[in-house]
Amino acid sequence: MLRFRLLPWEYAVRNLFRRPLRTFLTFAGLTMVVVLVFGVVGFIRGLDRTLAVSGDSLVGVVFSLGMGENLEYSSIPMRSGDLIAASIGGVEQRYGRKCVSPELYLGTQVTPHGDDEPTMGLVRGVVPAVLLVRNRVQIVEGHWPKSGEVIVGRLAAAKLGATSEQLAIGQSIEFEGRTWRIGGVFSAGGAAIESEVWCRLDELQQAMKRQDLSLVVVRLQSDADFDELDLFCKERLDLELQTARETEYYAGLQKDYGPVRWLAWLVVMLVSGAGAFAGLNTLYGAVLGRIGEIATLQTIGFARRAIVVSLIQEGVLLAAAASLAATAIAIAMVNGVSVRFTMGAFDLRVDQMTVLIGCCVGISLGFFGAIPPAVRALRMPIVDGLRAV
Repeated sequence: MLRFRLLPWEYAVRNLFRRPLRTFLTFAGLTMVVVLVFGVVGFIRGLDRTLAVSGDSLVGVVFSLGMGENLEYSSIPMRSGDLIAASIGGVEQRYGRKCVSPELYLGTQVTPHGDDEPTMGLVRGVVPAVLLVRNRVQIVEGHWPKSGEVIVGRLAAAKLGATSEQLAIGQSIEFEGRTWRIGGVFSAGGAAIESEVWCRLDELQQAMKRQDLSLVVVRLQSDADFDELDLFCKERLDLELQTARETEYYAGLQKDYGPVRWLAWLVVMLVSGAGAFAGLNTLYGAVLGRIGEIATLQTIGFARRAIVVSLIQEGVLLAAAASLAATAIAIAMVNGVSVRFTMGAFDLRVDQMTVLIGCCVGISLGFFGAIPPAVRALRMPIVDGLRAV
């Protein structure tokens, strides 16, 4: 009985270079598949991160009763902000001011400088107190908007389908029948509001001929103070208000986008399946073209299991190299790319989890893709294989 022994590791490595054209084509195909996987998983990770960092458990959002997550359709009285500041003892104070931000929020047609056709954008009318409530917001360029000016989020250009030059400081945009000068750019740590355009609350109300608000955002001192805010909304029936923690609001959005994430994972599986079939076809050709070689290895004493292991080594080596190349391409070309979405815009993220998933998919394609053609070739009798030499 022959002792089971493996083929030398160098044998599998040398075989990859014996047919350079076929190896390169297989390598390129696997790389393309893994890059596509990186793109889809990066989309999922970017969307999840944006919604995760957008909420703050100490921030309460007060809006119109029955609006759900549709804040752009909310309408509450203008005095709501002052009433909340005067009635809720748990509102945080900074620099002698209470952290209460009355806001007018809407989706409207926005025309960037140089464009003829408007694009749906997100506009928010705010007061300086918004910087006290949303403490992640930082003005990275320019200044707080003066009269007739706006300040744009870091991802506003992506949301509007415009270039960064079109939304640079000093350029102009049009919405609600007025032309506004861009006075600054702000960031918010990757939060969803980075895709918005902000202007002064009073000027947006004048442009829209509205005297109401969409919502009031409140920063509280502790989690327990949220119950007091909720009780206020329930007692003031004349105002028709409801409240939710900002984290709960974005958790609801994340739940609403659940089908989109499942669809994205389905795309990952379909892309992986297509890559597996493409790899199978290539590996079938590579293995079946070596029938004589495989038969000779069996004749000189190598067990079929050892030959299968060697063929799997070749597939895994090639897939691992393709995964590394795909990782480099994804980090250079996919990571940080801004994409538009209904909620605004967000950056694709090629983080550790994305790299892990992509590389696992790539190596799995090499491992499982090499097994069927190897088994197919080894089923042929040794005598018939030797005749093919």
